[in-house]
Amino acid sequence: MSTTTTCNDFFGFFRAWIANPRRVSAVAPSGQSLARLITSEIKPGDGPVIELGPGTGVFTKALLQRGVSESELLLIEYGSDFMRLLQQRFPNARVLWMDASQLAQYEPFIAPAGSVVSGLPLLSMTPRKVMAILTGAFRHMRDGGTFYQFTYGIGCPVPRPILDRLGLKASLVGRTARNVPPASVYRIRRRQPVAYMT
Repeated sequence: MSTTTTCNDFFGFFRAWIANPRRVSAVAPSGQSLARLITSEIKPGDGPVIELGPGTGVFTKALLQRGVSESELLLIEYGSDFMRLLQQRFPNARVLWMDASQLAQYEPFIAPAGSVVSGLPLLSMTPRKVMAILTGAFRHMRDGGTFYQFTYGIGCPVPRPILDRLGLKASLVGRTARNVPPASVYRIRRRQPVAYMT
């Protein structure tokens, strides 16, 4: 990505943050270190992949570098400026302009996804909205699928009561200090039923 493109992305992100800081959690796009970390466990066979809040497409580009086909990407973006940019940069991906919390209300857009990558600012959202996002994402994921979420916070951005209520578990993938600000990535999966001995 050229220096001009990087600068344009920064100013576009900054304008979106100024316009709505609660919806856009950072003043700049995520860095390459975070993009590599959040996509590190995704393999080409994990497609389709749904990306929530792709912004300028930093994570999207990392998914392509991991071997996921562009045609197997479903990008859910609420910002209209970002949506148009994504359509230009990733013409073979499916880009939908919608709020990710509405996912559960729609019939599956594609075959069940193997992974969901989220750049959404969950820490700034209400518990009800976080639950709606996770419910919708897992509705469109196949069994064994994984939801990847990054955070600037010190712990998992999904509170334990929400995980328990939805039958999910979270574990740390890793942290990167090379992002501004430093960030962590969590994997969220369905809990496996406990097998009881008879």
